[in-house]
Amino acid sequence: MASSRTHRIVSTLFGVFFATLSVFIVTESPAPITAGPFIAALVVGVLGVDLVVSAARGKASLLSRIGPLP
Repeated sequence: MASSRTHRIVSTLFGVFFATLSVFIVTESPAPITAGPFIAALVVGVLGVDLVVSAARGKASLLSRIGPLP
């Protein structure tokens, strides 16, 4: 299932959304950026890029490897 076309397209879209969200977090945070928004943007950006790369390769992403959360 991880290599189905629909799953890859949805993963790519979520990855682009997460990468865009990380840029938004950095640009909309208060002027002297503190560690909190920077770390949040870094984590969201890395997960977004990983989703796009994993979809392109047809492999499982980091988010899909952690399994269903409660």
